Order: sequence, then C-alpha cells, then structure tokens
Amino acid sequence: MYLSSVRVDLNALSRAQLFDVLEGGAYTAHQLLWQLFADTPSEERPFLFRQEMEDSPNVQSVGLPRFYVVSSRQPAPVNGLDVQCKPFAPQLEKGDRLAFRLRANPTVAKSAGEGKRGQRADVLMAAKHPFEAGEARTSQACTQAMDDAAREWLASRAASWGFHLPVAPEVGGYRQHALPKGKGRPIRFSSVDYEGLLEVTDPGRLIETLAHGVGRAKAFGCGLMMLRRP
Repeated sequence: MYLSSVRVDLNALSRAQLFDVLEGGAYTAHQLLWQLFADTPSEERPFLFRQEMEDSPNVQSVGLPRFYVVSSRQPAPVNGLDVQCKPFAPQLEKGDRLAFRLRANPTVAKSAGEGKRGQRADVLMAAKHPFEAGEARTSQACTQAMDDAAREWLASRAASWGFHLPVAPEVGGYRQHALPKGKGRPIRFSSVDYEGLLEVTDPGRLIETLAHGVGRAKAFGCGLMMLRRP
C-alpha cells in the first residue's frame, strides 16, 4: 500500500471545479484524484481518499484543500497535483491502542418486501425519523439519538474490521450529499466524521480494512480510516 498527501494547484482548475473542491464536492475530488491512476480500469478503483482543509497557521496553504490517499499502487505524477507519497505498511499487534479518524457513510440494509430489491437506509435519518418535524428535530434529544445511532453503527461492526472501541468515539460533521450524475438523478449519500481510540483485535483484518475501507460511498471520500499512535 501507499499513503499520499495531495495538494491541488487551484490555478489549474476550471471555475466550476474550483468552487466544487472548495465546498468539498466529492465527485470533482474523485475525478481529480483518478488522474493519479489514469491507466487503471475504472471498475478497479485502486484508492481511498479523504478531503480536509489545511488549518495549521504554519502552512502557507492554510484554508486550501488537502487530500489523504491510500492506494494499492503508487500514484503517477500529474501536472496540477502536488503529491507526497510513501509506502504504507503499518506494523500492528493485538492489543495496540491507536487514535483514529474516519469519515464514513453509515447505512443499513432495509427490506423492500418479498420479491423486491432491498435498499440502503441512512442510520442517522432513521434515528431522526421518530421525532416530529419542527423544533423536536433540532432538540438535544434528537441530536443525541442520531449521535448514538452513529456510534452503534461503528461499534457493532468493529469486530469484523479487526478492532473494538474501548471508549465511545466523538461524532460530528453529519452531512447529506447530492452529487450530479449527468441528466439522471443525483447520487445521494450521507457522511459522518468519527474521532476516537480503538484497540486492535485482529491485526491482519485491520490492515485489510485500511486497504479496502469502511462502509459505503468509498468513491466519494468515505471509508478511509487514519491511524496514529497516541
């Protein structure tokens, strides 16, 4: 695997691309980063990514987009993209405790009835649904229900991804996305940011998780788990 930090030369973007990237537009970001793997068949997407905005006062590009990319192959040089890349081979042991950050798309399968194709349901919207429209949906109780649902989604799947959560993670940044798709209906998904502490239960499985990502909407900036030793 490879871990890359990618900065974009905003002068190389069209006006539409510029505004879309600055607003966190996942589809435009995905297209830009695909250029690093241009000789890869589209059905074999070899990377996960996460977009952040520079916030260090010591960085000249403060307030500009930065992408973290984990890929199965080394990215190729592309004009307009400044890439800092290094091999990524984490050495993990059972019992290790690591700080993590994750942007994920929490969904569950929802039955559509016998003989019908099931659909994916937004976990946080499902938690919000019992609250009546209006003030109830902006209440602390509703917010707490949504946060609890987001935490439960991650905690209940953690073992299958090679870790468990010794303490409940912080959640925030819930956002609903609608990405244009030609003349058809837009691609819709939601994202939530997690930050906390995990304990490694299966090092091999967690490394697979880092390579393949968590949850859905991986093509649109979700699923990349970033780890560091506390």
